[in-house]
Amino acid sequence: MQRVTLQVKEPLQRLDRYLAEHFPELSRATIQRLIKEEHVRVNGKPTKASYFPVLGDLVEVEIPAPPSTEPTPEELPLQIVYEDEDLLVLIKPPGMVVHPAPGHASGTLVNALLAHRPDIVRADLDPARPGIVHRLDRDTSGLLVVAANREVQSKLQKLFKSRQVDKVYLALLYGDLSPDQAAIEAPIGRDPVQRKRMAVVAEGGRYARTEYRVRERLPGATLVEAHLLTGRTHQLRVHFASIGHPVVGDATYGHRRQAIDAPRKLLHAWRLSFAHPTTGEQLTFTADMPQDMADVIQRLRA
Repeated sequence: MQRVTLQVKEPLQRLDRYLAEHFPELSRATIQRLIKEEHVRVNGKPTKASYFPVLGDLVEVEIPAPPSTEPTPEELPLQIVYEDEDLLVLIKPPGMVVHPAPGHASGTLVNALLAHRPDIVRADLDPARPGIVHRLDRDTSGLLVVAANREVQSKLQKLFKSRQVDKVYLALLYGDLSPDQAAIEAPIGRDPVQRKRMAVVAEGGRYARTEYRVRERLPGATLVEAHLLTGRTHQLRVHFASIGHPVVGDATYGHRRQAIDAPRKLLHAWRLSFAHPTTGEQLTFTADMPQDMADVIQRLRA
């Protein structure tokens, strides 16, 4: 924690603005929070952001150290389907974030991994995302492969980049999708209007291809197997929404008012296949559909 003491020489403005001039690296919101949490004292006493310092006041400021960027191990359950000294394949449950991010400092898959395999911490990997090769959205469930050392991580990343990893998802889509089997080939880029979203774009997008096969037709929805040939951000969600069949539960790319009651975006990484980066053995894994998704489908069947 950093401690700084200032003596007021020009009492012309309220306390939060005074501190903003002396600590330009801190936002006004951060300064106001420090004042509210009594990390700022004037003449030894806490005060308000609206206080106007007077000549000679002593302003003491405590600036807490920023939180560590390195995640901490947490004993959380992991559903591991394969593990050796080089890698792990596991099933991420819906609702779990893959690695720490703003608003999700703990309870992530990385926190659980570090408790299960402490050797990953010492493997010269990115300390913020040790072993992570690819990601799934928080709501998306299913299979993930994680590297246990830098060499394997590099090899796996090359396999993904060269499209040598076979990824198939189960997705519940709105509407009666036809034909039974087809490909969606449309470039994906940042939405020119809503910059936090992705979209099929005419210019500046990256090549993206999704192949699908209808598995089951249901009242108001279609269950498909979606083969991800490329790995663009939100690719399945964007591609299916672009042809008028958004993923059930996806309010970002689909209907804000969901006609089908769903606890989340019903997207599941069902099958994963790749060559082991060390042995060359072909590995193929499947993950059963999670119960919350199965329950929605069962309700539609009924």
